[in-house]
Amino acid sequence: MGNLGFLLYGNLVLIVILYLYLYKIRKIIGFQLGMNISMLVGGFGAIATGVLLIYQFPLKFVIVTMITAVIGMLIGAIFGALFDYQTLLTGYINGLMMGMMAPMVGAAANNSVLFLLFIEVVFLFSLVLVFLSAKNT
Repeated sequence: MGNLGFLLYGNLVLIVILYLYLYKIRKIIGFQLGMNISMLVGGFGAIATGVLLIYQFPLKFVIVTMITAVIGMLIGAIFGALFDYQTLLTGYINGLMMGMMAPMVGAAANNSVLFLLFIEVVFLFSLVLVFLSAKNT
């Protein structure tokens, strides 16, 4: 559990790389796919961040929840802003809700490495799915 900071940093780097790719092709992505992208990346970015932070700081529940909610809102809004204001709002709200729930889920998991592995695998699969769906538009 000592490398959780590196895992969090790696997640952030992958999100930035995906954003830069989507920024280049944003004009050819429809608003429905854009809305799904903002919800998925904002929501799952918040879940992965919340679980990692609550594993790293288990006694700081309130501050971890606030940080995770803000991170989820930012990621969802930034990805949503690639497309239109409705998508921005949807990404923002989904990031907020997932950011509020993620530390609770992480605390209930009791530092389970299996659960963390599951979250990371689903997170990576989701990012690959976003990349492939945007590439095929």
